[in-house]
Amino acid sequence: MGWLAAIGMQLAVFALIVWLSQQIERRRAAPETSPPLTPQFTLLRGPWPLLAGAVGLAVLNGLTLFLAGHPWSITWAFSLWGGKVMQGVGYDLSQTTFWSGSFQQNALGASILADTTSVMNIGLVLGAALAAGLAGRFAPTLRIPLRAVGIALFGGLLLGYGARIAYGCNIGAYFSGVASTSLHGWLWLAGALLGTPIGIRLRAILERGRVY
Repeated sequence: MGWLAAIGMQLAVFALIVWLSQQIERRRAAPETSPPLTPQFTLLRGPWPLLAGAVGLAVLNGLTLFLAGHPWSITWAFSLWGGKVMQGVGYDLSQTTFWSGSFQQNALGASILADTTSVMNIGLVLGAALAAGLAGRFAPTLRIPLRAVGIALFGGLLLGYGARIAYGCNIGAYFSGVASTSLHGWLWLAGALLGTPIGIRLRAILERGRVY
């Protein structure tokens, strides 16, 4: 199809989504307006304007592509960290299909700090903690119920497995996929739309024991 045709088709799809969203919003009752927020409050605590968030994501993804040589990704780093743990306890990952590739083998042999995705993830966590602190919302606690820990582990396993078979999460597979005009990004979106209602109902069952 080529880049120009792919970009044109995606812009047409985006325009259709915007038009449909506007039609749906016009049919709904207007929500009650809240007092305007001060610029500092909006900057630190949000929510940011939709356009500002979109421009920020586009700029940052462009910088990531320029500096790292690939679009923004997240879950590859978690796979690498887990692979290093397995390698550390003596498991030979070279015999597996996923880790037998040259890129994966080189990543396993190098430091985590040599992996751009790992460094970005570390920076993302530190940046989120800093932002929460500046907004006055940083209040970590170790008093976590065992039920919540179990739910988090179960959800994390599902998310991790899904991200691997989809070759990325909502960042690497969806956001970066669509930004790269790749069809797999749109296929990921279709799968997410189908699976989200199931996940919401399952979460309600696990957290409260009932569906609502």
